Amino acid sequence: MFNFALIGASGYIAPRHLRAIHESGNRLVAAIDPHDSVGVLDRYFPEARFFTEIERFDRFLMNLVLNNDERKVDYISVCTPNYLHDAHARLSLRVGANVICEKPLVVNPWNLDQLIKLEQDYGKKVYTVMQLRVHPRLIALKEQIQQQPGMKHDVTLSYITPRGSWYQASWKGVLEKSGGVGTNIGIHLFDLMIWLFGDVTGYEVHYCDLHKMTGVIEFQNAHVRWFLSIDKRDLPREYDSSGYTAYRYLSIDGIETEFSEGFADLHTLVYNDIIAGKGYGIEDARPSIDLVYHLRNFKPIVPAGDCHPILEKLISN
Repeated sequence: MFNFALIGASGYIAPRHLRAIHESGNRLVAAIDPHDSVGVLDRYFPEARFFTEIERFDRFLMNLVLNNDERKVDYISVCTPNYLHDAHARLSLRVGANVICEKPLVVNPWNLDQLIKLEQDYGKKVYTVMQLRVHPRLIALKEQIQQQPGMKHDVTLSYITPRGSWYQASWKGVLEKSGGVGTNIGIHLFDLMIWLFGDVTGYEVHYCDLHKMTGVIEFQNAHVRWFLSIDKRDLPREYDSSGYTAYRYLSIDGIETEFSEGFADLHTLVYNDIIAGKGYGIEDARPSIDLVYHLRNFKPIVPAGDCHPILEKLISN
């Protein structure tokens, strides 16, 4: 059994990490969040120490190390806003813990190099959550693609996850803090495309605003038209009343793969892999972080007849 701490206990994604820590047979020693709406801790780890100030959390963890306390942490899970991920990863390394960080590992790619240096200095490792790589349906899909070496696939990718007006008023609506729609909600899907189809060889952005983004990306083995949105109006009409909170759609060479289900246990699978000595690290995260950085800095262009079907509808309206 390993000891964990968690930074960002009141955040949206924290319950999945708490559940994963619990289901993988480990214990939570301490948690921190400036907001104290953390009753979810009672479901899994009611005895965990809770802090609202990062300085006291840091001091507590360092005292465990200095006193060789049996509670000193082996891993720290980082579930904070995107722009704080690398700072909290650095804190974790300094107190002698490995890091399990939510996406994106960093907002700007140059911050990865500092984390690599600190991994070497402290002899610990930074892992990132790439849960789509452990989705059983997508693993099977990768195996099918690998049976067609050298083939250039035609791909359409859509991800629509409706958010209310609160989204733009939060840190998620600030480009410098979240990285925008492409980084905040698209990073997993772009990593999936790289994992399935190889290196990026080119890209265009056709439309981008605070709520949606679309374009094309050329991969080593695929031409991908992609669309990301937090606007409920972009949901397919029949899907709007289906009960799901997010719509994920993938078409490869005209064959549809709808994978909106099956996400409940993916964080537990990620944790089990990491604890078993596997997991994905900094260099695994770099290609998708590089890609989303370039996409958000690409000035949108008018597509020359090759764009995502949803953008075609928006243009026609």
